[in-house]
Amino acid sequence: MKASELRAKDVAALEKEISDLLKAHFSLRMQKATQQLGNHQLLGKTRRDIARARTILAEKKKEAAQ
Repeated sequence: MKASELRAKDVAALEKEISDLLKAHFSLRMQKATQQLGNHQLLGKTRRDIARARTILAEKKKEAAQ
């Protein structure tokens, strides 16, 4: 997911997006543990998407506080 797509969302949508990404990351970790994961690059991609979304959420909350 691109940062520009995330910046277009509001705080509630970002929190839901983070929740969905965390669930997807957990699912990928379980697939890896049971050796069912075919594409291991998805783990890193999902982790970076979570970090990107959390960063933008923090920026939006900081803006709102000012």
